[in-house]
Amino acid sequence: MIGSEPPAPSEGPILAELTDLGYNVGSLADLRHSGVRYRKAIPVLSGALTTIADPKTLMELVRALSVPWARPEATGPLIELFRTVNDPAGLGLRWAIGNALEVTWDDERVDDLIKLARDRSFGRAREMVVLGLGRSSRPEAGRVLIDLLDDPDVNGHAVKALRKLREPAARVGLERMLGDHRSWVRKEAQRALNDLSQQQSTTFGA
Repeated sequence: MIGSEPPAPSEGPILAELTDLGYNVGSLADLRHSGVRYRKAIPVLSGALTTIADPKTLMELVRALSVPWARPEATGPLIELFRTVNDPAGLGLRWAIGNALEVTWDDERVDDLIKLARDRSFGRAREMVVLGLGRSSRPEAGRVLIDLLDDPDVNGHAVKALRKLREPAARVGLERMLGDHRSWVRKEAQRALNDLSQQQSTTFGA
């Protein structure tokens, strides 16, 4: 890609494997922007998460795996990397991994994902993992999100996820979030409550 930043040297072996699969690209970023659904590349990209130490290349791998067609193969390796990556602030690589987990959400791994969402030691890096719970069809997802309304690091994203689930048991917690100091959280809480009211009205009117 003209004008793109040169890839890190550690991308070399990965790019060679991709070429063998028919993806002749100059960098992982080029692969991501190619417009191609690179399904055959997912095993190579997922496997590289365990062998690459360079943070720049890891970030490119995570971004390349932040696509729906990386599910479910990439979900497990991404969970493990989220746990172990060296990112003290939690708002760089670990946050990006959480974002990838939201995209590749797999209910087969919901127990592991809930553990990540509940672990306060990961701070705000959990935001997108918590949002991913809104995509779950498992009944425990709603209960976990209600509990997370008491977690100031991620409660705004818990509100957004609860809006997706339309969980009636969340009403009291959502009403409490109407007093949050963040305007976007207050708006999301109100929208979630409106959706619950509409859902209730539709149910009783049926």
